Amino acid sequence: MLRRTYLALGAAALMTGTTAFADAHGDKKDIVDTAAAAGSFETLLAAATAAGLVDTLKSDGPFTVFAPTDDAFAALPDGTVETLLMPENKDQLVSILTYHVVPGAVMSGDLSDGMTAETVQGGMVTIGTEGGVTVDGANVVTADIEATNGVIHVIDGVIMPEM
Repeated sequence: MLRRTYLALGAAALMTGTTAFADAHGDKKDIVDTAAAAGSFETLLAAATAAGLVDTLKSDGPFTVFAPTDDAFAALPDGTVETLLMPENKDQLVSILTYHVVPGAVMSGDLSDGMTAETVQGGMVTIGTEGGVTVDGANVVTADIEATNGVIHVIDGVIMPEM
């Protein structure tokens, strides 16, 4: 149960966006609401919904989410997203989404070149800081988007765990 909760939280975190994360009153939103408001994470949100992770991702964290944009998902080979969204592939989808989430709130200033971090999925991601920040080779294009239940770092690629 706890592992599934962490997995769900990871997926929701992935859904966050590059746009402002505060409403007109300056109140922060959770990771899911932040992603929905951004408008560039529709694929991530659809995937989190298909994986059954949205409610978990709206729960308490903190979580660090490396969130791929719609463009990042579009760059995958043709048919990949559609195949992953099929009910029979739910376990694989959950694994991929939770690989993008690290427990705790890790800000960009906390990162160092070559460091590794265990994901909610159980795999390890490697951080690079030479010539820009990367996670498993995907570029961080927007960092340190704070939400009420964690932090989002927007990435330009979908990172894949070993299957």
